[in-house]
Amino acid sequence: MSVILHGGEPLLAGPARLRRVCEEFSSALAGIAELDLRIHTNGLQLSPRYLDLFDEFDVKVGISLDGDRAANDRHRRYADGRSSHPLVLKAVELLRHERYRHLDLGLLCTIDIANDPVAVLDALTELDPPLIDFLLPHATWDEPPPRPDGSPTAYAEWLLTIFDRWQEQGRPVPVRLFSSVLSTLGGGPSLTESLGLAPTDLVVVETDGQLEQVDSLKSAYEGAAATGFDVFTHSFDEVAAHPGVRARQLGLAGVSETCRRCPVVRSCGGGLYTHRYRSPGGFDNPSVYCADLAALIRGIEERTAAATESPAVRDPYELLAAQQDLTRTLLAHLHDSLDGSGGEIWERAWALAAEVESDPAGQAGLDRVLAHPYTRTWLLDTLEAVRAGRPVQGPPVERLAASVAAAAVHAGLGPAVPVVHRDGLLFLPTLGRSGSAGRGSRAPLWCAPKARGSPSTPKGACCTSRAARGRGRTGRPYVPSGRPEGRAPNPYAYGTISIRTAPASTRPPPAGSGRSPPTPGPPPSPRPGSCCRRPSRTRRPRRPPYSPRSPRSPGARRARRSRWGATGTVRSASRPGAMPTTWPRRCCAVSAGRNCGRWPRSRTCTPRTVPGIIGCPGRRSPFRSPGCCRRPMSGSGSASSHHGSSPGCRKRST
Repeated sequence: MSVILHGGEPLLAGPARLRRVCEEFSSALAGIAELDLRIHTNGLQLSPRYLDLFDEFDVKVGISLDGDRAANDRHRRYADGRSSHPLVLKAVELLRHERYRHLDLGLLCTIDIANDPVAVLDALTELDPPLIDFLLPHATWDEPPPRPDGSPTAYAEWLLTIFDRWQEQGRPVPVRLFSSVLSTLGGGPSLTESLGLAPTDLVVVETDGQLEQVDSLKSAYEGAAATGFDVFTHSFDEVAAHPGVRARQLGLAGVSETCRRCPVVRSCGGGLYTHRYRSPGGFDNPSVYCADLAALIRGIEERTAAATESPAVRDPYELLAAQQDLTRTLLAHLHDSLDGSGGEIWERAWALAAEVESDPAGQAGLDRVLAHPYTRTWLLDTLEAVRAGRPVQGPPVERLAASVAAAAVHAGLGPAVPVVHRDGLLFLPTLGRSGSAGRGSRAPLWCAPKARGSPSTPKGACCTSRAARGRGRTGRPYVPSGRPEGRAPNPYAYGTISIRTAPASTRPPPAGSGRSPPTPGPPPSPRPGSCCRRPSRTRRPRRPPYSPRSPRSPGARRARRSRWGATGTVRSASRPGAMPTTWPRRCCAVSAGRNCGRWPRSRTCTPRTVPGIIGCPGRRSPFRSPGCCRRPMSGSGSASSHHGSSPGCRKRST
């Protein structure tokens, strides 16, 4: 339980009375709750006598100080006009002594925008307090705060100036107001009553025993804090059920409709309850500092977005690097978890991975392979199997060798990597599948990249996989636009690779055997249907003949031609608004006295296209006549203008 002694000035009660208060609280709560005693003072009466008492009962001390001398004397002078600033500094210095430093709570500063914000912060931080808090002066809509320049966000601008200075200094001292905003922006709780949606849990006990709401309500109107309860006849539970107290425990439902629609309500919380008052409506209003609070929260958010967010959130290359680090960490964890149970294939692939990793190009190649979308799934599933005690053999272990082989191919490195294939299919992550000799077997294949600039491999001696993604027509590597200098290339860019598949007699001997690899022999002859044979291109089936009722059947087209007339100028029915086009006349007779049989003698043969679009009937079509001359007549259809150059074509008049 926290008990805060404040006033007025609580030190005016004197050391003897304060001792009785501390003794009563300590004895009443002994064995029931842990007591947290605090006192807030202006520091003018603070002396070693008081601090010895507070040290005995572990009473924490907070001091009110409004900044430098000019700022503090604006509202904290003696009645005769003398400055109180030197005595406050003396009290702060007394608290900084090693004997009393554990009692220091920090400094409370009430905001006055007439003061210089930078001078105020510098004066407070020079005292090296454990905490600084800035308090908005009490005000309501009936008595709004002073704004000398008329700016609706004057208090936010003043606080943001302090925030910038605080940032420049490296945040030497915690500032509770700023820490609360940063906490709520990050989804955390509020650290002060004046911000956030956390329910209030304060009850004020007056010196006459009256139980009241938070004392700041007294600035709203006379009797605003009263509950009608006292410590003699009522309990704290009854005070907690008071409507005024319950209204400050409803969270989002306890603020006005305007505040509920505001995007920063989670940080602002509608402001201090007292600052919402407006007669005669009461407290169902936004804070009188609404514009200031919104500007302050947005200003802090803008200034700290880059610092509070991970760089991976804003920079895609940082995100890529973070994901690659995570994948590599999972791979290393899997290797440690296997602890030799992966067999010879895993151990040899792991050693080759270290060899590939030693080259910068190999590092980039491994990054490209580990960025494969199924790599993370493979690692997590295999780790789960290891933790569950299930045997890990087969593809989960063999994939590492395939990944190292793919990385070596990407990097153009020389080490040969044994890769297990099944049923004649070889899979390399990011490079795809390729067929290989020996279907039905699972013997390892020794794969190595083809050297750049080497002559083409004889047919049947290689498995070539081509993927156009990431390369343009010129074959140049894909580089994302706007990539910063020195960044790694896109790991999802693919290229042309050649994998040499060595016969069993020429495979390199196992590591550590002491034998040198034999000289490779001639490549094996290609097997029918092997992977080196380029698949035939699939032709689209020809369009089936039109049904008699089809709108594009010869009968339907003849009817449309008849409706259009003999002028030769048509407008496309399928393209509204198309430009009129002149239909070319063509000669399509294949023998004397007969035409192609598709159109009447009074009309010319036309291309098989959408009506209204001029084209040549040279394409394969049921409407094309084998002897069509394909060239329009130069005149109006007279025999003298016909060229007659096509076989079977005869001069005739239309």
